[in-house]
Amino acid sequence: MDNNQIATQEVNTMMIIEGLKLDRVQDSMNKINQFQQVIQAQLVEGHDYGQAFYGSSKPSLLKPGAEKILMLLGLGSEYEIIEKIQDYDEGFFSYTIRCILTRGGQLITEGLGHCNSKEKKYESDKQDKYMLGNTCLKMAKKRAQVDAALTVGSLSNIFTQDLEDMAQFSQSERLETMNIDDAENMKINFGKYKGKTIKEIYATDEGYVKWLAEKAKDEAVRKAAVMIMNSGSQIDGQMKIDNSKETVDAETGEIQDVDFSGTPFDDNIPF
Repeated sequence: MDNNQIATQEVNTMMIIEGLKLDRVQDSMNKINQFQQVIQAQLVEGHDYGQAFYGSSKPSLLKPGAEKILMLLGLGSEYEIIEKIQDYDEGFFSYTIRCILTRGGQLITEGLGHCNSKEKKYESDKQDKYMLGNTCLKMAKKRAQVDAALTVGSLSNIFTQDLEDMAQFSQSERLETMNIDDAENMKINFGKYKGKTIKEIYATDEGYVKWLAEKAKDEAVRKAAVMIMNSGSQIDGQMKIDNSKETVDAETGEIQDVDFSGTPFDDNIPF
């Protein structure tokens, strides 16, 4: 791309911006915000949206939620296979689907979805790999629909792509590989401490972390809270052992070393 093309693009962009009626833009932005609030209030957790993949700060929009959004907007959906591989000899299937949203015969927007039988969720020995063609086709279609719904509803800042089919694997992997650093840096995305790490919460409200360990819906959060509480107990215990090696002479005020030879700290030991 040469400089003239870049300059032309910049001019065209400015022409679009300068041609806008900003009061209408503001009105449109307000309507988008209101629409997002309605969607958040009306969709049902666990049915229309749910747990996302590890590391995401937003829930995953599910197929029922995407369908409700499209119905609410009065949109129809059509599907087109734009790429496919069907290797029955090797048992490999791959599909890329385009979801086309229309209203009154007019194209509104499109979404893309892909699925193939090499995804980890399909690699189990229990899977009949020759039956995966239809499964992958449906999954690609669903992902394309959700992609289109997120776009047309300007909902990408609320929900992430529909990867709930991968969440179980991600959650299992997350639990198996979690270490103390992962636990300490895990952020809570609900309640009065939303946005804070469990380590930060533990420093000021140990009782809340105990509640997380026992009552949190997310198994990973429960495990992280337990790990931090156990780690905190070990630190406190070590501090007590270390402190127990020093005592103060009542007459001189001098600190004297005491060797308990590894004896655990006992609150009943008189000093």
